[in-house]
Amino acid sequence: MADTLNTRVARVIAGGAHALIDKIEDAAPVAMLEQSVREVDQVIDEVRAELGRAAANRHLAQQQHLHLNKEHEALSASLSTALDDGRDDLAKPAISRQLDIEAQLPVLESSLAQLASEEKELSGFVDALMGKKREMERAITEFERSRATAASALATHGGSGSNAASKASAAQSAFDRTYRRQTGLDPAAQSATMQQAAKLKELNELVRDNKIAERLAALKAQQK
Repeated sequence: MADTLNTRVARVIAGGAHALIDKIEDAAPVAMLEQSVREVDQVIDEVRAELGRAAANRHLAQQQHLHLNKEHEALSASLSTALDDGRDDLAKPAISRQLDIEAQLPVLESSLAQLASEEKELSGFVDALMGKKREMERAITEFERSRATAASALATHGGSGSNAASKASAAQSAFDRTYRRQTGLDPAAQSATMQQAAKLKELNELVRDNKIAERLAALKAQQK
């Protein structure tokens, strides 16, 4: 994948809603956030296109690798017949072709490994970008919800209550902006994130316990 696309993907993943919250007082914050989501979509499309090219190239390389291996095997059979008949004049061209094939196979195998690695990397980029897009969409939803809540509070209290509601809303917004800026996380999703972390920790511990049990069983089996 081109370095420029790598750089763009890295920039999108490294950024997040917190980088946009700094500009949330702009005239059209929701429009700005939605534009950012569209830009993520564009990068996703570019990565998917690159992924398609890598997959196509790997398929072609696999086909060529398979074809050369079959040709090498067929030449081996022909060589055996030529040698049995004492036809060195026929055996030499077959050996020459085999040598050519043997020179090409390592290059194809290296290319296949590289393309497979590239496909894996690009697939990971698509997953990461989709996750970033969902994160930004949640930021839009939370922002719109917070504005609706603030507007409702102002309409309900009015007068001096409006000042109190405004101050409370401003304080909450300041906290949210600081939290997002420092952590890159949505405050509304903090408890969900903590629950996920707890579940992942429990899963990791379970996997480790299973590995310990398997290793212990294997060692006991060796002693029998």
